[in-house]
Amino acid sequence: MNFKSLRLGTFIFLLANVCFLTDSLAEETQKKNTDQTLKEVVVKGIKTEEKPIFLSEVQGTKINAGKKTSNIDLEEPPPITNNNFRQIFVKTPGLLVSEETTPLFSIGYRGLEPHRAQFTQVMKDGVPIHADMFGYPESYYTPPLQTIENIEFIRGGAALMYGPQPGGALNFVTKNPPTDRKLVTHSENVFGSFDYFSTYNSAAGTVGPVGYYGYFHERQSEGFRDHNSDFQVISSGVKAVLNQTASSRLTMTYDEYHEEHGEPGGLTAALLQNDNTVTTLFYDRFRLERYYGTIKYEHEFSEDTQLDVLGYGGHYRRYSKRQRGGGFGTLPAGANSATNSIEEQDFYNLGFEPRFRHNYELFGETHTVSGGIHAFASHSPREDQRGLTRAADSGTLRKKSDRDTWYLSAFLENIFRWGKLTVTPGVRLENIWQHINEKLNLDKTTVPLADETSYDFAPLFGGGIAYEIAKEIQAYTNLSQSYRPKIYTQAVPTGTNQIVNEDLEEGTAWQYDVGLRGKPFDFLAWDVSYFILSFNDQIGTIANEVKNLGDSFHQGVEFYGEADFVKVFDYFNHSKYAEQIGSLSEFFALTLLNADYRNGPTEDRTPQYAPQFTLKFGTNYNLKDHAKLSLLATLVDDHFADDAHTANRYIPYYSVWDLTGEVVILKNLAKMFDLSVFAGINNLFNENYTARIRGDGIDPAYPRNFFGGLKVSLGTPGEVK
Repeated sequence: MNFKSLRLGTFIFLLANVCFLTDSLAEETQKKNTDQTLKEVVVKGIKTEEKPIFLSEVQGTKINAGKKTSNIDLEEPPPITNNNFRQIFVKTPGLLVSEETTPLFSIGYRGLEPHRAQFTQVMKDGVPIHADMFGYPESYYTPPLQTIENIEFIRGGAALMYGPQPGGALNFVTKNPPTDRKLVTHSENVFGSFDYFSTYNSAAGTVGPVGYYGYFHERQSEGFRDHNSDFQVISSGVKAVLNQTASSRLTMTYDEYHEEHGEPGGLTAALLQNDNTVTTLFYDRFRLERYYGTIKYEHEFSEDTQLDVLGYGGHYRRYSKRQRGGGFGTLPAGANSATNSIEEQDFYNLGFEPRFRHNYELFGETHTVSGGIHAFASHSPREDQRGLTRAADSGTLRKKSDRDTWYLSAFLENIFRWGKLTVTPGVRLENIWQHINEKLNLDKTTVPLADETSYDFAPLFGGGIAYEIAKEIQAYTNLSQSYRPKIYTQAVPTGTNQIVNEDLEEGTAWQYDVGLRGKPFDFLAWDVSYFILSFNDQIGTIANEVKNLGDSFHQGVEFYGEADFVKVFDYFNHSKYAEQIGSLSEFFALTLLNADYRNGPTEDRTPQYAPQFTLKFGTNYNLKDHAKLSLLATLVDDHFADDAHTANRYIPYYSVWDLTGEVVILKNLAKMFDLSVFAGINNLFNENYTARIRGDGIDPAYPRNFFGGLKVSLGTPGEVK
């Protein structure tokens, strides 16, 4: 175990507190107790209002009216460690987590392929976090959960104003500096099974007009496989906000992320059942580096008009080395197994997105218009080498290419209001240029090297309607188009003698949602909807040819419901037990899906990762934020991990249970100090299952594992505004 990061984080944590402690104690003695109490009430009220279950109709410069949305509050459950997305999305129907034992990220949506969330717009504070938005739309990076306030999810075509992908928009919203404290330091340390260790240390506050937030995070584990299943993540970042509570705000961020993990190889079904700890690949490794900065200016000209200008850019590096000669769940063999394949891809990205929102009067009603543009450029050199040993870090250059993407979109939508009815049409105009220049490819023996430029223009249209049936009860519907451009390896394949069909078309889709949602009481919420996803001209590979495989049709029903039974009892009996014993909430999130291909070589087959049902449910207990306990369950029907329904790509039904809890030992001691402990059991009943199968075999999920941790916060006392 490497404790250097723990020592560094602890040193920073203690040093910051020593520097501020004397000044803090002096200030506290000068404050009145009534002022301090008032400050606490205000903070709690704001926190509740900022975390609704469904996103508000208008959010800054963005419009959510008529859209199916979810808002995931990460402060509600006990702490979730190791970025466990099965637990994060347990209340979110429509999302399928393709679990793996690495820090990487894969989610599917209504029967779309989950690998690296490539069909979903994944963002952090509105900034895309894919390696390349279109040429290589894979999300290897996800931010540490300790830095996240909440996660916003806008489904399917309703996310048209955030990007063209058919899988919706997922936005990680990071925490802002506290405005009532000069300094708050926080330290969280976790130990768990398989030598798991995680540390997170942060310092945040506001001094004058400047708010600041800085953090350092590391987590690592040896994994549960026999060999080569270790991982390590090191991440750090800073955020500075100028005039956070004023009408004009400037936010600047910089983040670094370093990750490396072993790839112990896939298993056969027999190995999975007999011994899922077996390693089949001993030398395969993956590394990721990400350096990104953002700057955002927000200006509220008035309550009716706001302008946001966002700029971002950085460097993304993906590196992998993999032993040759392997098969499905088998050890590499033959002459090729003495060598390896080394792949390095770099992405130098730059983006710019201004958005505006304006309220205006027309025919006695207030309407809202929002629009903007998004410009993006990416330069991505790629090199493939052949290592002369199984574990070589470099070797003979075999392939080299330069890849470039230029993207420009313009979007506009408008809420028209007539009493309780809102109608929100929208349009997005997509312009995508791609250029691929192959400089070397030793595998191409019969076709020339590629030097190709392509341009696609795609006008996309959509609209949503919402009607308020009663207070906090709403019927909604949304119909929108989406678009799936060719990725780099589909535009110019790099494999031996691979070709691209001359008539290759980009994938297009349209989606429809109609539903009923409500939160008429603070103890009851639901969202029930029917959806259709029609995805045409999907691109894939048959033999050595990249071609359009056919059209798929996905339809189904999504249910979400939650009730706090203690508050229900109080409501009908005019009692106040919730104030004494806390809340006890039951929830469920159910997706019923029927999907199939309507034509092409996979006609009448179900698409990959499209189980007929996914049921997630659980119980949450909260004793006035002093104690939390969660029992969560995820049940997934059997399905296939490929469109061809290959026998060894079959994923049987599985059910996974998780138990987590937290107890606050000290809260707001001397208005400065908090201390809590937390623990959990993941995969409570030790289910032997898989949620992901790739070309090298079955990727077994984590067996039962335990964790426990400690959270400490210390800072200056709050100030009354």
